[in-house]
Amino acid sequence: MEKQANYIRCIEINGLWNRFNIKWDLRPGVNILSGINGVGKTTILNRSVLFLEHLSGKKKNDEKDGVRLYFDDPDATFIPYDVIRSYDRPLIMGDFTARMADKNVKSELDWQLYLLQRSYLDYQVNIGNKMIELLSSDDEQQRKTATSLSLGKCHFQDLIDDLFSYTRKRIDRKRNDIAFIQDDELLLPYQLSSGEKQMLVILLTALVQENKHCVLFMDEPEASLHIEWQQRLISMIRELNPNAQIILSTHSPAVIMQGWMDMVTEVSDITTAIVPLKPLESKKILK
Repeated sequence: MEKQANYIRCIEINGLWNRFNIKWDLRPGVNILSGINGVGKTTILNRSVLFLEHLSGKKKNDEKDGVRLYFDDPDATFIPYDVIRSYDRPLIMGDFTARMADKNVKSELDWQLYLLQRSYLDYQVNIGNKMIELLSSDDEQQRKTATSLSLGKCHFQDLIDDLFSYTRKRIDRKRNDIAFIQDDELLLPYQLSSGEKQMLVILLTALVQENKHCVLFMDEPEASLHIEWQQRLISMIRELNPNAQIILSTHSPAVIMQGWMDMVTEVSDITTAIVPLKPLESKKILK
């Protein structure tokens, strides 16, 4: 029987590039990986995601070899997770699935937004069904709590409106999908700037998690984001889902300066060099 974990307790990678072993003890909340270019920040995150993909059956690969993720519950067999891709690269010509889905989908962030639009609709249906159930209850206290279920969506909309206010964009709250009004003109999310798309992807991902325990991986999420948005990033994610475990890498001081300094781990602090065998020792092993 499958059992869900609440968070990842530790990431271990043995033989990274055949040179290093990694052991990173994680917090249930925010975990920030820092270090100069080339020390393995992105690789550590990518190898961890590949392990979870293999565990969930999404991919069959050998990249899990040497990688081990330990959950908070030793009996847990899986954990829900999301991966935020920060860079708005054009889709490759052969990606027919994305192009057939919507002609407006032209980049990786567009594709993430397209998928999140569907998750957002599912989220609203789930919230609506829960509200109906509570309102139908004989328990007066439960009926009173029904309206509170919509607060998460309202807070998400308020955050986006505040972030995008400098360009006079606001969410069209009459629609069930995500669209914007700018000077009385309707804008689809694909028409946003790269930074706006990126922030929308991040906050929408946090919202549709419905306050459930899960892991959110982000590799250098500061890409394309204004410094003020970088400063607010982690706090906004935590507001929308305080139960999400955040695992991110960054080069930006702005991301960590608003109270997250104690959550930073340097790659050098979790790395142990593999000591190569001396020639004489190698000959003994070969014998």
